[in-house]
Amino acid sequence: MTEDEKWMREAISEAEKGIGIAAPNPSVGALIVRDGKELSRGAPSKGGRPHAERSAIANLDSESASGATAYVTLEPCSTIGQTGACTEALIRTGVSRVVYGAEDPNPAHAGGAQKILENAGIVVTSGVLEAECRHLIRGFAMVQTKGRPWVIAKSAMSLDGRITRPPGEGQWLTGIEARAEVQQLRAEVDAIITSGETVRKDDPALTLRGDFIPQDKDQPWRVVLTKAGLEYGEFQLFNDAFSDRTLIFRNQGLEESLGNLAKNHGANTVLLESGGKLMGAFLDAGLIDEFVIYLAPMVTGGSEQAIGGKGVTSIGARLGLANSEIVQVGNDLRVRGVVDRSPRPMER
Repeated sequence: MTEDEKWMREAISEAEKGIGIAAPNPSVGALIVRDGKELSRGAPSKGGRPHAERSAIANLDSESASGATAYVTLEPCSTIGQTGACTEALIRTGVSRVVYGAEDPNPAHAGGAQKILENAGIVVTSGVLEAECRHLIRGFAMVQTKGRPWVIAKSAMSLDGRITRPPGEGQWLTGIEARAEVQQLRAEVDAIITSGETVRKDDPALTLRGDFIPQDKDQPWRVVLTKAGLEYGEFQLFNDAFSDRTLIFRNQGLEESLGNLAKNHGANTVLLESGGKLMGAFLDAGLIDEFVIYLAPMVTGGSEQAIGGKGVTSIGARLGLANSEIVQVGNDLRVRGVVDRSPRPMER
């Protein structure tokens, strides 16, 4: 590991503190280092402001960081915005070098910081641990480039891909350990999407529960996509302490609904928790970016598929998972990975 990679990993750790609370801004981490010693660090606050670079500067023992290196997971902003450009703040602080991981995904700003900083005599190094830094801001990047949030599809299913349950039985196939972990997953996102059918069948709460929830974390928006509408008086989404965080999108297309969440509700990342019909519709539309699948050690059979839809049109169109991990959680297995849409020839 190089020295730059060492300190960038520390900046990534700071950025991780902002996951789930920084939207609509990206989750960014920053460190200021001189002569191999950390002078200060900055993590995102609620809403992503002040920016991590400004937090790190504010945490300096003195106002000057002359000759120091600033490590930032994302290219410093170079436009005025609401808090002033971070490039100008770094210049005033006296750093002699800036190292950043990912380039700003906004095409209007991408690469702008390097020219500004170099014109001020600051040495710039970019692309350090770029893949890890880009993963941190994948939701923000999706909004900037496609106008919609990053979609994480979460499903719990039997080994044969079913969610079949006998009438009157509880709604869970997985164990308590997996269900507790789902609470941590919900803490990562800005909204949770489900279907009217799931609400009518399971009456879910879709709330965050547990001591691990960050103090600044709002309950995610709870979004119900429905064609037929719902009787509000019957379901807890409309009558609990967080009813003001429930949104109904009736007869809206999937892309329209996602765009609405990004534009009007500041959502960078959403979690899709639904039955197989809506899950399949998102899959068919190419709107799932990441999967988190819990596999319960059972075979149920039956017609209730965890993921439905029309499916792929050819063997080569199968989706893969990049950077996938498989972890045992209690008696269940959790598979998580980013959707890989590259062609997948069938192996014989």
